[in-house]
Amino acid sequence: MINKNYITLTWIAFLSYAFTGALVVVTGSVIGTIAKYFQVSMSNISHIFTFLNAGILIATFLNAWLMNIIPLKKQIFIGLIVIILAILILVFSHHLLLLALSMFLLGIISGITMSIGTFLITTLYQGSHRASFLLLTDSFFSMAGMLFPILTSILLENKISWYWIYIIIGMIYIVIFSLTLHANFPNLKNNYKKEKIKKIEKYGVSIFLLSLSALFYILGQLGFISWIPEFAIQVIGVNILDAGKLVSHFWMAYMLGMWFFSVILKFFDLQKMISYLTGISCVLMYLFINNTNYNYLKWIIVLLGFFSSAIYTLIITLASLQTKFSSPKIINLILTSGTVGTLLTFIITGPIISRYGILSALITSNILYFIVFILSLILSFFTQHKKY
Repeated sequence: MINKNYITLTWIAFLSYAFTGALVVVTGSVIGTIAKYFQVSMSNISHIFTFLNAGILIATFLNAWLMNIIPLKKQIFIGLIVIILAILILVFSHHLLLLALSMFLLGIISGITMSIGTFLITTLYQGSHRASFLLLTDSFFSMAGMLFPILTSILLENKISWYWIYIIIGMIYIVIFSLTLHANFPNLKNNYKKEKIKKIEKYGVSIFLLSLSALFYILGQLGFISWIPEFAIQVIGVNILDAGKLVSHFWMAYMLGMWFFSVILKFFDLQKMISYLTGISCVLMYLFINNTNYNYLKWIIVLLGFFSSAIYTLIITLASLQTKFSSPKIINLILTSGTVGTLLTFIITGPIISRYGILSALITSNILYFIVFILSLILSFFTQHKKY
């Protein structure tokens, strides 16, 4: 593959994360408006968004095998048709079942696209470059997280229908599709033959610990950030635009943090960095939850976004370094674990909020971050990343 093709494939990976990030992050900003639109409670609507997360989970899990059956380029072509269908359902239907179907379809394509993006980066880049490019790729998730809550708040503030945000998100996929037309994808069959010849080592305790870490981290992060807008409106008493800014500040700092850590990670031990970053993030989240001053909250959430930015990518990178030869199945296992966390976000936080209130959901997220911190300490006894 020539350099131009490397660049094209890398941008497809970047935008795949931006597409998924936009879909996942805007949920917290539109959930109240959609509940009013369908005249149901936020708890009921939160269950609808579980279909989005379920679609992401199913697609991420299955695509480790589908990649060998359906070529990557064809998957993206099919995805465009499904995206158009899903958005048409959002625009022209007024039924909760059809909303759930649309969210499920969007989730399916999102999961497939993100797993393709992750596979491309782990295939194209090796060693320290892989960690840096995974961070850069994940930063596009954060970039979408920074831009789309503000954009959503502006649309809603100006009385523009909520489904327009999904039309705009769909345009990201059109760009991915356009790049795919000019790209040559890696030959998966050759990669798998190589793996069989070299007999990749069996997964150990470290992979299990990293999988659990991915699950609890994503569940904690999305459980926290998805309810920040409603927390800010109901508990702090700010308007929807200021509530959206809190989420935007988090993802802006998250993105900047990824760029920063992509440069300095090569000078530090990856396992120790996870412990440091999760420990600091636990403290910052605790400070956020126990503060009601909006001006202080803005700074706390910026610091939280910055210091938590590299955690998930470090988990993926460490997993890829636990065996001598990196396998897409290991990467997909971690992605699947993280996506289980995404799926459980509203399944777990919805009932907690119904019974105990929004603050309890944020406290639950803080506990989950602490569990990831403990797992990172245990990981130090089993990790093989220095060996490979």
